[in-house]
Parts: sequence; structure tokens; C-alpha cells
Amino acid sequence: MTDLEVVARGLVGGERSFERLRCHPRLPLVACSDSERPAVHIWDCGTGQLRELGSVGFTSNAYGDARGWERAERTPAVAWHPDQPLLVVAGEDGLRQWTPAGVSEPEGAPAFAFYRSLAFSPDGQTLWGSPSFRDGGGGWESSDVLDLAAGTIGVGPRWDTGVAEHPGGGLVATLSSDQGATHCLFARVDQGSAPAVMRPLRRALILDCDGYETPLFSVDGRHLAVRGNAYDNSVEVFEFPSLRRVLTTTLGDPSPGYPYPQEWRDQMQAWSRHNIAFGARPGVLWIATPTGVLVEVDLEIRQAVEHDVLTGSRLSALAATATGELLVAGSEGDLVLLSVLSGSTRNCTANRDTSRTAAAAFLETTAEVPDDGDDLETHLVLTDGTRTWEADDLATTTEASSTDPTWLQLQAAINAAQVRCE
Repeated sequence: MTDLEVVARGLVGGERSFERLRCHPRLPLVACSDSERPAVHIWDCGTGQLRELGSVGFTSNAYGDARGWERAERTPAVAWHPDQPLLVVAGEDGLRQWTPAGVSEPEGAPAFAFYRSLAFSPDGQTLWGSPSFRDGGGGWESSDVLDLAAGTIGVGPRWDTGVAEHPGGGLVATLSSDQGATHCLFARVDQGSAPAVMRPLRRALILDCDGYETPLFSVDGRHLAVRGNAYDNSVEVFEFPSLRRVLTTTLGDPSPGYPYPQEWRDQMQAWSRHNIAFGARPGVLWIATPTGVLVEVDLEIRQAVEHDVLTGSRLSALAATATGELLVAGSEGDLVLLSVLSGSTRNCTANRDTSRTAAAAFLETTAEVPDDGDDLETHLVLTDGTRTWEADDLATTTEASSTDPTWLQLQAAINAAQVRCE
């Protein structure tokens, strides 16, 4: 049995709320994206308290008036340094960094690069930015690799939606999106080299259409969750390293076996895009709802339990802290830190050993895409969590049923049309 205990509460103030929470991977810090303007607020969530420390972009114009932010469809890209209390933000004024000493322009980075996604390499020596701004202009076919110490910008692979580091080390996951299909790519990262570059691997997930959020690994590295997509408001969870799909559900129209209330079906549009988290307990996914309820989903026994957190307030964001607590934002400006109490205690050593084993097992089953592999898709071995396709399979398939994913139906139709024209 799991119980949630409120550790601390904070109130944002004004008419604002937080639309995204990004916790530091090791320190009790969280970056909170403002709902009113392209600004990010940094809060301390340690020692049983919630306290605001500073902001980046607080004087920015409101969404609709801010340059490049005509619609509040996205929030500024942010990236925490893996070890230091340092946050890089891509906002209205380009790149800025926050430290406890204040806000400044990051050294070695182009100040006016308006990246849509940012990430630090696992060793913290390199900043990755997408899309590329090397020539001043938003190239989605590649990314930038910023060596902050040397002040140089190199070429990286195509990616467009966040970067998640596997807790086992040496391995990351990101997305390469297209309206027809999105690839969840895995990449090896050489530790200790500067600049650190993502080296895409052949094994990859394929997801229907686009519009997903950054992938999310569980604390023990045995599960990967992906939130999206542009049309179905879905959540998918895959085992790792097998990549077998163990959960797929559309929020607002739940799958059988997960007892969500019927009234949620009418609130699909109110679901946050940043509403899932893995906490300290392996095998459990948390989902924040529009009704103020947190749903605890046990992936092992396929059961869901509801926890009333903020009655009458839409939960606008959810994240897990470095120590495994849950942090919830509400649409009325609330920020709540929750301790997760359960019969099983967190075993950091066991989780670390399990995650390293999972990462090593995945790397043993795949290989890097060749450096001269200009057409990435021709090298990928794809799975949707149920079936697997080699590149040659997809190039020749001409049949698909109405129950197949949309991307596969499109691929089959294109191949069939080409055969008819030959």
C-alpha cells in the first residue's frame, strides 16, 4: 500500500501557474515553466521546504507579445548541468544561464541561438542544442554540439525532443519526429571526451505520428515511458532493454484494465502534456489528472490506485525529485511536494546495479550507425513494442490492415504505388 504525505506547499502568486517542472538530476532544485510568459522560475525543494530562488526571463513579454512566442504552445527549453546548480534556458532573449550567483550569458555558447530543445551531455562538458543554429538558421536535419570550454560549435545528429539519460550511464534516448512517424533513438555517449557527441544506435522504437514529449526512464532503468502524441494524448511504456510494450493508453479514453473514472473521458483536452513521472519505487508510473488526482500505476501487476492531491484543481505538471519525492503543480498556482510512503524502501545500490545491467544488455544487442550513414532510416532496426522490422522489410511491404499503425499503412501504400508505377 502506498501513501502520499504532503511535505511542503508553495503558492506561485498572481494569476500564474506552472506548466512544466524539470528537476535537477542530483540536487534539490526544480525549474518551473511559467504559464503566462516564456520565463522559468527556479525553486529549492530540499529539506522539507519549497522556496523560490530566482527566475530567468521574468521580465519577458507575455505569450502572444513575446518575440517568437506568439502562441503558448511550448515553453522555453531548459537543461540542468548533471552535477552543478546551473540551468541553461533558451528564452525570448536567447540563451541565458542561472546559478545561485544570478543570471548571465553562458560562456562558449551563441547568446542568440533560439534552440527548441537543450540538453547537457552526461559529463556536463558539452551542451547539445536543436535545431542547429551554426549558420544562424534553424536547421532541423542536424543539431549543435557546443564545447563550452573551447567555445566551439560542432555538428551533431538530428534530434528534436529532449534527451533522457539512462540511469545505467553511457546511453541516452531522444526523438526524431515526423508527422508520419517518430523514431525514439538510442545513442551511445563517449564519457570524458570533449565535445561529447551522441552516436545513434541501430535499435530504435517507432511511434505513430509526432507531438511527443521527452522520453522518461525509471529509476532502475527497466522501463521507458513516452508521453504524446499530437492526436491521441497517449502514454506508452516499454520494458528495457527488451523494448517490449507493457502499457498503452489514451488519456480521456482509457484502455481496459485501468479503472479510470468515466467522467475523465470528457476532459481529454484538459490533460497536461507534462503529467507523468517515475518515482523512487521501480515499476510504478505516476499520472497527474485534470481532476486533482494522482494515479499510481503498478506496471508489474497492472493495477491503478487514485490519490486525491488537489481537489478541484487541474494538475498542470508533475515531476520526481532527485530523492524520489513527487512534485505537483496545480492550475490555481499551487506547488506541492509529496513524500511517497510504501512498504518497500528505496534501494539505491540495487537500482544502480540493475540499471547498469540493463544498459549493458541493450548495448550488447545493437551497434552504432556508421559515421557515413547519411540516411539514418536505412540502418535502423525498428520495433513498436510488439513487432520488429528491418529496413529492408519496410522498403518492400505493400500490405497493411486497418488495425495497423498509421505509419505502417502509409508506408505500405507508398510502396504499393511505387510497384504499380514500375
